[in-house]
Amino acid sequence: MTTAFASRRTFLKAAGSLVVAFSWLPDAARAAFVPPKRLATDTVDGFIEIRPDNTVTLYSGKVDLGTGVRTALTQIVAEELDVPLSAIAVVQGDTLTTPDQGPTFGSLSIQKGGMQIRQACATARAALVSRAAARFQVPQESVATREGRCWHGQDSVTYAALVEKEGLVLATDPKAKPKAPRDHTVVGRPVPRLDIPAKVTGRFEYMQDFRLPGMLHARVVRPAGVHAQLLAVDDHAARQLPGFVATVREGNFLAVVAQTEWGAIRASQAIRPTWSHWEGLPEQDHLWDYVRGTAVSKSEDVQSRGNPEAVLKEQPKALSATYDFAIHTHGSIGPSCAVASWENGQVTCWSASQQTHLLRHQLAQMLKLAPDQVRCIYLEGSGCYGRNGHEDAAADAVLVARAVRQPVRVQWMRADEHGWDPKGPPTLLDFHGALGADGHVAAWRSEAFIPERPAKIGVTLLAADLADMPHDAAHPGNIHQGLAMPYEVPHVRATIHSLAHTPFRASWIRAPGRMQNTFANESFLDELAHAAGRDPLEFRLAHLKDPRGRECLERVAKLSGWTPRVSPAAETGDVVRGRGVSYTKYELVRTYVAIVAEVEVNRRTGQVRVTHCHVAHDCGQIINPDGLKNQIEGNVIQTVSRTLHERVTFDRSRVTSLDWKTYPILTFPEAPQVSMDLIDRPDEAPWGAGEPTAAVVPSAIANAVHDATGVRLRSVPLTPEKVLQAIRKTT
Repeated sequence: MTTAFASRRTFLKAAGSLVVAFSWLPDAARAAFVPPKRLATDTVDGFIEIRPDNTVTLYSGKVDLGTGVRTALTQIVAEELDVPLSAIAVVQGDTLTTPDQGPTFGSLSIQKGGMQIRQACATARAALVSRAAARFQVPQESVATREGRCWHGQDSVTYAALVEKEGLVLATDPKAKPKAPRDHTVVGRPVPRLDIPAKVTGRFEYMQDFRLPGMLHARVVRPAGVHAQLLAVDDHAARQLPGFVATVREGNFLAVVAQTEWGAIRASQAIRPTWSHWEGLPEQDHLWDYVRGTAVSKSEDVQSRGNPEAVLKEQPKALSATYDFAIHTHGSIGPSCAVASWENGQVTCWSASQQTHLLRHQLAQMLKLAPDQVRCIYLEGSGCYGRNGHEDAAADAVLVARAVRQPVRVQWMRADEHGWDPKGPPTLLDFHGALGADGHVAAWRSEAFIPERPAKIGVTLLAADLADMPHDAAHPGNIHQGLAMPYEVPHVRATIHSLAHTPFRASWIRAPGRMQNTFANESFLDELAHAAGRDPLEFRLAHLKDPRGRECLERVAKLSGWTPRVSPAAETGDVVRGRGVSYTKYELVRTYVAIVAEVEVNRRTGQVRVTHCHVAHDCGQIINPDGLKNQIEGNVIQTVSRTLHERVTFDRSRVTSLDWKTYPILTFPEAPQVSMDLIDRPDEAPWGAGEPTAAVVPSAIANAVHDATGVRLRSVPLTPEKVLQAIRKTT
């Protein structure tokens, strides 16, 4: 991404004839906001541009959040168009030039976004072959493609020459056939990540590194309580500081602006706001009473079969358990950042948002502008994994830039990120189950208490909330997913109770809902296996018919060297070891994952250490095995952290876990070894890998702790205090 806009005329000159001509607007500033190409997701030219130098530019609405998506998408283009990887450039997340493929979430970047791009490329290749055949006056079947050229025998023509006169302004043909997997030479091969060299040498431009000429710096001064009101502002001391520019106030939104970042920090410390007293949060020690007592706006069954309530009353072997999963913050290593610039009533915002098209809509709504007056450009930030503070920093920067009429950079600090990004909501789950005479699960009843799911996608913008500006309703993601279980049980009902409100702005964090619900599902299944006196892995296979799911479990058993056991293990001593298994078919429609976690538990200190995780993973066709390994390892390490350490703390007014001491994360010495068995199915559709492995980690660890100690931990995080308390109850 460049830091300044090329003129529209320059863009069209460089773009080649794949981009059709648009009406020229003499106002250069206005021209910067007129799309220079079509942006539709069902057109070839929405995604692909062949330039005069015979290179290819991919315009992707899905963005690389550090997960390797850019590399995988480049492989798809290289494969379908038969061009070298080195000849492909990627523009991502620019609302002016890239199609709106929806937010980058839900492990859908390859499954959905990549397949849209694949079909566009297949259409383009068919058109290029047709034109080359006409030029050579030969049948299309005799034309081959390689290295960015169409060949007939020894004769060839470049793609650029084939689009020079006619362009490639085409609708994507759903009947165009992508290359057969047996012919792949790039897809399915381990290609090194394209972004890593610049990152390890310090040349990569993160959002936090981005600068504009004449840019000012701002810091937002946060309320004393989540919903405290700003009563008065004394900025006299701040105004005396060198480089101070302005105080910006809109309602409860308060910011200071300076010529340098350090100047903005000093001004934020010098300003003296007066806030109203607010204590509307629940007491942390009674959080789960608060959740259970919250009004339910709607209840719905997400899985229903038979009559589990009746069977539960009849069966003598009935179990019940309640599980809870703490409030989590995103914990991005680099706090959120954004830059905004206003010119002629139009705003441009550079952001690490995973949803630039949606952010554009939200900013336009907040500012009462037409969407075509707002441009959002993606730059990779240092950490995301869900809707964290990136969008909020963007709204901060836009409001301040509008007030001072100069480009403004807003850099959040650690207390901003931990204290004010939206949170993964608290999750409470009740389970009841019964075993039949045959030792199988006869009935299963689960209930989850989670925030309501409005129809409109989009977490509220914090700046809009504070300034009392128009904004969309909050949406915590499809966190009901994962409660429906993948096993064959004759009587089952899974119910979601949608709560009317939640303590903090609710947001999705990696594997939202799927992690919490799978934690409870797979923990409770383990409890039933133990009650039946059955090996937990064999017990799962006994209730599973899906052949791909069974293969996943069988392969993780082989990978880990699983030996049948009826938990718990019989080790003695201070440090005991155990193994736990967990399985999911993500959302019951895609990506199979099975995991075996190995743990060490110090019975004297309560410390849990995850030493090894074995993962069998089936996401259909694998685009880049190396990138897939990165994803699985990242899922495991981050989720071990969330399982063992992470929990938002708060008082009656605001979040109190504002740093790494009060919100600890996994350290390098604690990182487990990860081994994996990647199940490649080239002839199947590719599914996502950004989230599914995370879903099974907490339950595998909790099951392993039970295997080691005989105690059940039903509350995440699995802290030493909880372990010791559970052990004391059994002695």
